[in-house]
Amino acid sequence: MSTENTTIGFIGLGVMGEPICRNMAIRSGRKVVAFDLRREPLERLAASGVTAAADIADLVNRADTIVLSLPGGDQLQKVVQGAGGILEYVRAGMTVVDTTTAPVDLTRELAREFAARGVAFADAPIARTRAAAEEGTLSIMVGGDAEVFERIRPLLSAAATDITHCGPVGCGQVVKLLNNMVLFETVVALAEALSIGEGAGVDPTLLLETLSKGSADSFALRNHGMKAMLPGVFPENAFPTEYAMKDLAYALRLADDVGVEARSARLTGELLQATRDKGFGKVYFPAVLNVVRP
Repeated sequence: MSTENTTIGFIGLGVMGEPICRNMAIRSGRKVVAFDLRREPLERLAASGVTAAADIADLVNRADTIVLSLPGGDQLQKVVQGAGGILEYVRAGMTVVDTTTAPVDLTRELAREFAARGVAFADAPIARTRAAAEEGTLSIMVGGDAEVFERIRPLLSAAATDITHCGPVGCGQVVKLLNNMVLFETVVALAEALSIGEGAGVDPTLLLETLSKGSADSFALRNHGMKAMLPGVFPENAFPTEYAMKDLAYALRLADDVGVEARSARLTGELLQATRDKGFGKVYFPAVLNVVRP
């Protein structure tokens, strides 16, 4: 691994960010300094050699490469462009890697602002589960020029087993948003299949196990369907309905930009909205089953 950049600054230690930061600290061979508004994840990460930064300015001053893992576009905009944000402190020659799932237009706007300061930028949103984040087996979709991609790939390999260069800046976000759009639509289809099958007298476990042996098999079926929807387990601190709604809204915004109606995705959005309205906004989004099921 290149030692050109020796210190990683990590901002955002949520459900996915904390294990990603831990894996980078343990596996990358580089120093890691981190910042989050909550003290608890910083205290846990100290055992893995992660040093806490006092604030964003302190983190940027101590780091060469900055990794962001934030809940969404609003938080990303605040951390980067807001008062006391990253753009106030970056130095030419730094690299910023954003693993946040964010709007494509915002991603490209930030890339232009960083470039004007001599800072390289790549969007690198992540896919797969919290367990994959903990195990370091995520899939990461990268948007950025080829040189930046090759430079950050060793760092990303500390957190992922699949790292794909999707094209110029913003293309990582495009692929991630479409990944999630397809996932949400598939989970709705599973909710409908389970509800129809149960109503027609078929055992739901038998139904999904049999579907998994045919052309209806999918990652969503084997994970979201079998592990959450069958047992009816929709925990907090997993990927909640509100996050699914956010990501789908970004995908629909992109669909509008390119002139695609995306009717199935819009219907999925309506069902997610109904799921939140029914009180399941902060729990694992396969809880949409509770709205689809009569």
